[in-house]
Amino acid sequence: MIEPKRFPYVAKQSDIGEAGFFPLLPIQLIHNNQTIDVHGLLDSGSTVNVLPFEMGISLGLDWNSQNIPITLTGNLAKVESRAVLINAKADSFPQCHLAFAWTKSNDVPLLLGQTNFFMEFNVFFYRSQLAFEVVPK
Repeated sequence: MIEPKRFPYVAKQSDIGEAGFFPLLPIQLIHNNQTIDVHGLLDSGSTVNVLPFEMGISLGLDWNSQNIPITLTGNLAKVESRAVLINAKADSFPQCHLAFAWTKSNDVPLLLGQTNFFMEFNVFFYRSQLAFEVVPK
């Protein structure tokens, strides 16, 4: 059995105290021969994982060759998105496949949502301790 790994919340807005800390998971995204190290916002309220446009370009994705449209909601409802499958590695955990809505916007962080990050990993939030734990299912 793989043990959970604990991570600290990260300060994104230091001027507002604890309210400015967020659960950002360091994660490596891998596609073909391209790898990028990024931080993904663990968003249990997001239906899908969301990949910002420039991160997809950095991974060598070609927008025009992605032909499965994804309809997003909320503040991304009017932004065109396409389905992509990317390999991911969080910390020392085994690599897994994550499905993303690759959005044609950079005005969104990398979101790790219900489909399918929370299907691949169990996450335990300890907000009062500014920490969270992650473990593969």
